[in-house]
Parts: sequence; C-alpha cells; structure tokens
Amino acid sequence: MSRFLFVVPPLVGHINPAVGVAAELTARGHLVAWACPDPELVSRLAGPGAGAVFACAGGPQGERPAELRGPEALKFLWEWYLLPLAEAMAPGVRAAVREFRPDVVVADQQAFAGALVAERLGLPWATSATTSAEFTDPLSGLPKVREWLDTRLAELRAAVGDPAGTADPRFSPHLVLAFSAPELAGGSHTGVRWVGPSITARPSASGFPWEWLDPGRATVLVTLGTANTDVGGRFLDECRSALRERADRVQGVIVDPGGTLAPQGDDKDVLIVPSVPQLTLLGRGVGAVVCHAGHNSVCEALWHGVPLVVAPIRDDQPVVAGQVADAGAGVRVRFGRVTAQKLGAALDSVLDDPGYRAAADRIRTAFRAAGGAQAAAAHLDELAREFR
Repeated sequence: MSRFLFVVPPLVGHINPAVGVAAELTARGHLVAWACPDPELVSRLAGPGAGAVFACAGGPQGERPAELRGPEALKFLWEWYLLPLAEAMAPGVRAAVREFRPDVVVADQQAFAGALVAERLGLPWATSATTSAEFTDPLSGLPKVREWLDTRLAELRAAVGDPAGTADPRFSPHLVLAFSAPELAGGSHTGVRWVGPSITARPSASGFPWEWLDPGRATVLVTLGTANTDVGGRFLDECRSALRERADRVQGVIVDPGGTLAPQGDDKDVLIVPSVPQLTLLGRGVGAVVCHAGHNSVCEALWHGVPLVVAPIRDDQPVVAGQVADAGAGVRVRFGRVTAQKLGAALDSVLDDPGYRAAADRIRTAFRAAGGAQAAAAHLDELAREFR
C-alpha cells in the first residue's frame, strides 16, 4: 500500500481528471488524499470516497479583465493567478505532507506548490497534465514573456522549493501524465505518458428533462464550461439564433449557468439550462458540441466520437482549438466576432460532412486504447514502487 497526495487548483476542469485516477488508486488498495484551496469542491466532485481533503489558502483576488486576449491574457493568467496561487498554497501543502506522509505527490501542472514542496522535501512527484497546451510551447515567439516567466519561476522556487533544484515545476522528471493522446495533441513528446482522458462517473443533479429530446433530430450541445459565465452572453445568443434557424433538423441544449440568456417565446426548439449531466448526455448520442475549446469539454466530446465547433476564449483554449482543427475533428470560429450565420455554417459542416465524424471517431479509438484512469494509476503505482 502506498500513499498519494493530489495537489490541485480549485478548478473543476483540473480536479475531474484526477478524480478517476484517485478512485482507481483507492480500488488498488492505496490511500489517497487531496490538498486544494476549495475542499468542498473536491468533496463534491470526488464523492464520499474522496479520502482526506486538506485545505490550502489560494485563489485570485477580484476578477481579471474579460477583454484580455493573446499574450496579454497569458501573462495576466500567470501574474494574477498561477504564481500567487502557488505561493498561497505552499504552506497548506507542506502541512498536508506532514500529516498525510505521502509516498508520491501528484501535482496538477498548474498547481506548482505541489511540485516545489515535494522537491524541497525530497519526495517523488508526478505531473498531472490536464491540458496538453504546455506540450506545444505556448510562449514560442514571445521571448520577453518567456524571460519574465523564467525569472518569476526562479523566484518562486527560491521561496517555496529547493533553490538547488532545476526541474520545471510543470514537468516532473519522474512522471508526466497527459490526459490526451498524440492523435489530438500531435507529436510524441519524449517522456510523457499519454493516458487519454480520465472519464469516470461523477455525481450529477437529477432533473434534466430527458423527455424533451426529440429522437428524430440531431442534438447540439452548447457549453462554455464553468469559468466563462462573465463573457458568454453574446456568443450564447448567437448560438441560439443559429440553432433556431435549423429547428427542422436540429435541437439545441444550451448550458447557461450565469443566466445570461433572456427567455424568448420561440425557445421551444432550444433548451436553456444552468447545467447538464454532460457525460450522460454525450453517451445518449449528440450530433455536435459547440464549446470554448476547454480541454475537458473537447476530450469528453471526442471520447464519445462527437465532432466540435470550437470558439476559444483565453488561456490554453486557442492551443486546444488548433489541435481540434488540425486533427480534422471540428471547425474553429472566432468567439468574439462570430455571427449566427457563421456559427450555422460551421454547424452544418460538422453535422453533414462525414469527415469530421470520422476524425472524431479516430480520436475516440485512440483515447480508449490509451487506458485512462487505469493506465494513470498503474504508472503512479510503478513510481511509488520505484522509490519505496
């Protein structure tokens, strides 16, 4: 029996993949614990068998400007969120290590405190890469941003990690678990274990109106994830218009957690709900997914062989959207400028051109062959044995 401490940021898309891996480790007889600034979120997503959840400080103050895009948005993400998050989480992670005494720390790729604390304490650590964007060198062509980031990471290591350490906290020298596959991410990337998406049953609220769905029409799911409610109103409204124009053959399910869409009388062919049981809905058959190119949303759609229309907003989403388009599994549109007409044309393409469905099916096959949570748990088990 080994002990594994998962260090995760308070973000649904980063916790969900780890949940399946933690459950598989538990099923193998190991002990699992978590360190996160939002213990309630971990407990809700992981369910009653989550194990001990240790609280950490962390999280941004205020909100980032919604209009930021490109390099400015990337630098702001690091400066406003990722680096302060690491500094704030570090004391809580150290306390969790002292109390839980893990054999291996599993550090999310954006929770640097996990990697650096493990490094300082001489513990083996694995990287949980819940997005494949970092494998594409997103700072290529931005030398000043890269220089600034290298300086800040060195300062962070001096404060939190081992000053003599050399490993990039985003890439463990022991084990990097990537929850994707080269068929989507492209390339082989030496040293990375491609385990595919970690898809596992998750708690979901009841009450979705399954009887509303018409089996005679294709279902289109529109979702912008859990972190984009501040910017999604215009885009969701354009989606609604595009879906209405195709009501003779398409029915739309729009996820609007922020309540940005005002009800209209002709919404009978478009279901607007604050949340959906996404995996269950995809499993029942969806014709296409329109989303922000969040890594989890994309991988869950492709796990089911569903082609996409992707409209990246910020962070890693432009990289993931590029991967979808390059793989032939979807069409990319511009989030801030797309119209109902262009959205409709993109939807028609992925629904009517069998090439998109075929590409999505190829990625689906690769994802399922990669092993998912079971493969990730096996790699972690091997790492723990190596250092025992």
